[in-house]
Amino acid sequence: MTEELKANAQQAGHAVSVVRPGDGETIVLGTTRMRVLEDGSHTGHRLAITESVLAPHTQGPPQHRHSQHDEGFYVLSGTVRFTVGDEDHDATTGTLVVVAPGTPHTFANLTDQPAVMLSTFTPDLYVQYFRDLQEALTGGRPLTPQANIDAMSRYATEPATDLG
Repeated sequence: MTEELKANAQQAGHAVSVVRPGDGETIVLGTTRMRVLEDGSHTGHRLAITESVLAPHTQGPPQHRHSQHDEGFYVLSGTVRFTVGDEDHDATTGTLVVVAPGTPHTFANLTDQPAVMLSTFTPDLYVQYFRDLQEALTGGRPLTPQANIDAMSRYATEPATDLG
């Protein structure tokens, strides 16, 4: 193991992280249930991973752009519609979608069946956004479009308002 790898493992605090079925932090956002498998605390904040279950007919967030992180989505089951700018892509089981910084995007489950995705965030910047949204909901605050935009802005993300 190189000295750089050893230093990274020490910085992350653990050489190996194991998250078993049923483990991990759960975040519930309306009809979406997210399980945080890695929040960045074991990767030196280079990578976060979540598993999300989208109920049938779940609309995603408005199209938005991240300026500081890549986002990846691997569809484990079902079909997820990704909208990138004015293009729609129906991603079925086994499809990987990677969104680079600056790319407008959103997703939704328009089908009658649940969809499950594994998502990556590189670096881990965006996981706290989901925690903030859940905190607002459990605190009884409505998730208005402005509240969502305010939360996004704290994590180098903005709505893609130039699309219509």
